[in-house]
Amino acid sequence: MSQSIFISGAAQGIGAAIARLFYQQGYKVGIYDINVDQAQLLADQLGSNAKAGQLDVSQYDQWQDALKDFVTWAGELNILVNNAGILYSGDFEKTDITAHHRTININVNGVLNGCHAALLYLKKAKFARVINLSSASAIYGQADLVSYSASKFAVRGITEGLDIEWQKYGIRVLDVMPLFVQTAMVKDMDAGSIKNIGVHLSTQDVAEQIFALAKAKGTILTATHTPVGLKSKIMFQLSNISPQFLNRLGNIVLTKRK
Repeated sequence: MSQSIFISGAAQGIGAAIARLFYQQGYKVGIYDINVDQAQLLADQLGSNAKAGQLDVSQYDQWQDALKDFVTWAGELNILVNNAGILYSGDFEKTDITAHHRTININVNGVLNGCHAALLYLKKAKFARVINLSSASAIYGQADLVSYSASKFAVRGITEGLDIEWQKYGIRVLDVMPLFVQTAMVKDMDAGSIKNIGVHLSTQDVAEQIFALAKAKGTILTATHTPVGLKSKIMFQLSNISPQFLNRLGNIVLTKRK
């Protein structure tokens, strides 16, 4: 039986790239998104081993319905990718508080909901893995991206905790930490960091890293966090060895508006 993958926020961007790559590799692919029409369009383009469905990740009951729907169709759930996320940029105080709350609700509660609702099915599978979309913004808190950065720190914490806790079930919980990726999310983004660093990663770069993590055999040797791209890897390594004041100074320089 083919292995299966369920992807949240899969109708476009990184999620769609993940869906295409895993479909090409013979997986049964679940394309679930709040934009169900766009999700269905992608599923139709891919073929009979793709299934689309409605999912607002902030709603736990929708996760329950979507996962039940998917597993009934696919047979079991092997890979869960918590990809859905949003981003607001600009001065913290000029961003409406409802936007900050929405960021946390989707980016954090969406991952909590997904992991919690999926465990029932992951425990039953012969092979199961969770891969969360964190970010290089979870290496050090980012100016102009405060609530987004905070949400990705939360994803990092969820990943670390569950990767330890779910050892008893034989389930690894991993994340990827890309820098800015060429998607609609970063178009017209108002943050000094993106102006200084630029956007060098493609959705395919992230999808390929997620595929590598899905296929990795080692249950112990596979790192919990995987930075994506050279700049992200350098930032991640430096943050682990640099004193806090240097990390802060580096991020002040990095995010300074030109």
